[in-house]
Amino acid sequence: MTEEIPADEPVEETAPPVVEDAPDEASGEGIEAPVEEERDPLEVALERAERAEKEIAYRDAEIQNIRKRMMAEKAEVIQYGAMGLARRMLTILGDVDRALTGIESDDESPVAQGLRLLRNKLWHELQADGVIAIEAKGQVFDPAKMEAITMIPPSEHYAAGTVVDVLEEGYMYKSKVVTVARVVVASE
Repeated sequence: MTEEIPADEPVEETAPPVVEDAPDEASGEGIEAPVEEERDPLEVALERAERAEKEIAYRDAEIQNIRKRMMAEKAEVIQYGAMGLARRMLTILGDVDRALTGIESDDESPVAQGLRLLRNKLWHELQADGVIAIEAKGQVFDPAKMEAITMIPPSEHYAAGTVVDVLEEGYMYKSKVVTVARVVVASE
């Protein structure tokens, strides 16, 4: 059943139907991404192998750096491992030195001789292990090795910044300070 349109009536032209799922060219939706060309599997495998080699080289360098750091730390622990014991022995040496200050230099009693012997033996053992006394008197004040307990004005014998007197000996264990020297410094 088709309907005929009379010739004297105007014909309405209809627009083509709107498809709702049509792509919106302005927003870029619905536009397909360019199709990647198929790549040669050998080329893909070579690129992956190259990336893997770079990653392995990076990891290997990282492992070598960690090994070097661990070896340096281990060497330091070995070198300075006895520093704690040296510090404790130095407190005993200080006690013996204080005991000797109360004894006359010409005292030949067994106690005086025993204290001198003990002090000398203890000091020689500490020296053999790497302990050295910090030379301070008459030297330029070094805050890394010395602590200024008091300051006095400079004189003709001692210029400003010079250590005038040592109140308490300081010691180093190899290249590290164990105890600082407590000193009197000439200062303006």
